[in-house]
Amino acid sequence: MTLMLHAGASALDYADLRQLQTPDPTQTHVPIPHHRLVDVIRLTLGFYGHTVEEEHHGVTPDGMRYFGVLSLKSTYGDYTDTVGLRNSHDKTFPVGISFGSRVFVCDNLAFIADHVVRRKHTAQAKRDLPGLVGDLIEPLADQREAQHRTIARYRAVTLSQTVADHAVLELYRAGIITVTRIAAVMDRWENPPHDWGVKTAWRLFNCVTHALEGRVAENPTITRGLHRVIDAACVGDQMQGSADQVLLVNA
Repeated sequence: MTLMLHAGASALDYADLRQLQTPDPTQTHVPIPHHRLVDVIRLTLGFYGHTVEEEHHGVTPDGMRYFGVLSLKSTYGDYTDTVGLRNSHDKTFPVGISFGSRVFVCDNLAFIADHVVRRKHTAQAKRDLPGLVGDLIEPLADQREAQHRTIARYRAVTLSQTVADHAVLELYRAGIITVTRIAAVMDRWENPPHDWGVKTAWRLFNCVTHALEGRVAENPTITRGLHRVIDAACVGDQMQGSADQVLLVNA
């Protein structure tokens, strides 16, 4: 897997991440080293029975903002569960932890839950970080199971062209994709670059995450909105199917 990032960040390994300089603390701002966040997450995941099989890291050129993805051991076959990480030294954003999925064949990232440690970078926040992270990771097993059920449902629902078109328009209206990305999504829908199966909700989901490229790692909330639209498309297609059956009966 390659961690694709949009805003000028570049990949590096964990050893290089440890070598990055952390800004000196002030009376009001105590930066948390990027590698310390990774260490705490790894340790807490292990404590709750999750095994990290891959990890990928990226930072902006000045080293101030960090993005990471940890892939967890999974039995789901063609995708795995992931933990996304964010941290900044320049107060751009607080510590962030996201839970989601990565599709093996194309490295598409998507997140179902995004948690932010809403604490300023103070000495107390640095001290309390292990406990705060533990509170977020403790329910991860239930979230992994919920995600598995969601993906299974997406695979089972075939979308009509009308429903797919409407879903893409809703994605644009919700600000999940820009107008310039509509064509990219539809091209992938008709001519998928990877085997995402027939025209199901799962295929549309992957078309969108593939078209979004590196934006997902930087802004996990994008795919929360994507899930809402795809969920609605699944319901809409089932309602359309029921209506078609009624028309056939009454014909």
